[in-house]
Amino acid sequence: MTNPSIPARPSSLLLPTGRVLDVWLAGPENGTPLLFIPGTPDAGVPFAPMVEQLAQRGLRYVSFSRAGYGSSTRSAGRSVADVTHDVKAILASIGANQAWVVGWSGGGPHALACAALLPEHVLGTALVASVAPYPVEGLDWMAGMGAENVDEFQAALDGPEPLTAFMEASWPRNRRVTAREVADAFGDLVDEVDRGSIRDDFAEWLAALFREALRESYWGWFDDDLAFVNPWGFDLRAIPGPVHIWQGRHDRMVPFAHGEWLAAHVGGACPHLYDEHGHLTLVVDSMPTILDELIG
Repeated sequence: MTNPSIPARPSSLLLPTGRVLDVWLAGPENGTPLLFIPGTPDAGVPFAPMVEQLAQRGLRYVSFSRAGYGSSTRSAGRSVADVTHDVKAILASIGANQAWVVGWSGGGPHALACAALLPEHVLGTALVASVAPYPVEGLDWMAGMGAENVDEFQAALDGPEPLTAFMEASWPRNRRVTAREVADAFGDLVDEVDRGSIRDDFAEWLAALFREALRESYWGWFDDDLAFVNPWGFDLRAIPGPVHIWQGRHDRMVPFAHGEWLAAHVGGACPHLYDEHGHLTLVVDSMPTILDELIG
């Protein structure tokens, strides 16, 4: 049965620049906004159990598809920091001055950008399996990544042409993936811990994220990857915090060492580093705890 509080499609937000953003809203309209910044390649499609967990805490789900994903207008050459302009516009559009911010995976750097550059608008920040900057001293950035991510980020480091070739090969399969296929589509990016979580409504949601994000093109994915391996545009050490950093040792998409590095270098860091978790299990199993730690 369809949950009437979960929109079937996003709304379109027209920005002052003429770009359009896909924006997703769910849960109590009078709830405190929680901005969920999705990963790479993902969209803002709500996950019904998460929306319910937020509602139980008086929070409203707010999310969006970054530039180039879904029907959000591409912004070629964007940096991680550039997301803050879109976030300010989203908050203004719903009449909110502040929000809690949660960034998952490739959404983590963008959540950090909000914490660093929009401190007056951010009540607190949680990173779930977030990517760390590249390159940084003390982190072998690709060590421990699954083969698919090694290939992807090596292509990004090699330049636009190799990355375009990677996207051209990957996009057709991922934009049509089903819940039944999604575990196999992750390939070497999941071990037995994360693979075991890919079932039922969580598998449906993961597949829906891929399909919605890549519905029109792969440019959001392409631009994310280039943004990650170029300067992010802000100083992580100057973030006033708190920034809750959640990472699992079984993560083969964003290795555990990324969480360790962020915990040691982000201003206001509150580390939550777990041996038993992976990239996916933190979201499907631990979101209530993540929310409680965030909002106190």
